Amino acid sequence: MVKNKVYVLDSSGIIGGFFSKKFANFTTSQVINEIKDLKSEIFLQSALENGHITIKEPAPQDSKQVKRVITESGDILRLSDVDKQVIALALTIKRDGMDPIVVTDDYSIQNVLKIIGISYRSVLTKGIENIVGWIKICKGCKKKYPSNNSLTECEICGSPIYRKRIKKIE
Repeated sequence: MVKNKVYVLDSSGIIGGFFSKKFANFTTSQVINEIKDLKSEIFLQSALENGHITIKEPAPQDSKQVKRVITESGDILRLSDVDKQVIALALTIKRDGMDPIVVTDDYSIQNVLKIIGISYRSVLTKGIENIVGWIKICKGCKKKYPSNNSLTECEICGSPIYRKRIKKIE
């Protein structure tokens, strides 16, 4: 069965002037609120008025699923509420039987999309190639902590803790 391809736009997609004329385009109201520069506002307003972009909100269960995934991957510290909504909207659209492609230049969003198996495309950047994860490491004794650990100093030696990117096996 062929699914309907649709695009889910984050703010970088809109700022980059992207929308498909062939397929449906969706975004969230939170993304709309992020658009501040005049050129992008004019582009967005025109696309909304002409029906090229539709505002849609994600289902609550998809927002909860995104939270679980980003907590596990360590991306929770790198994603804004708007970013989480864009990912959740893509999940909602996928659950509705469509084939979403998220248009974003945000590497953390791309990382989460790669983990959950949703396609993406960049507007102005190359995009990511591999899934990454995050851990926290003590600068002194090198003790490793989970990425969602809130400590800023090591519980063993008191040295600062920093975040380190790690390549994940797909």
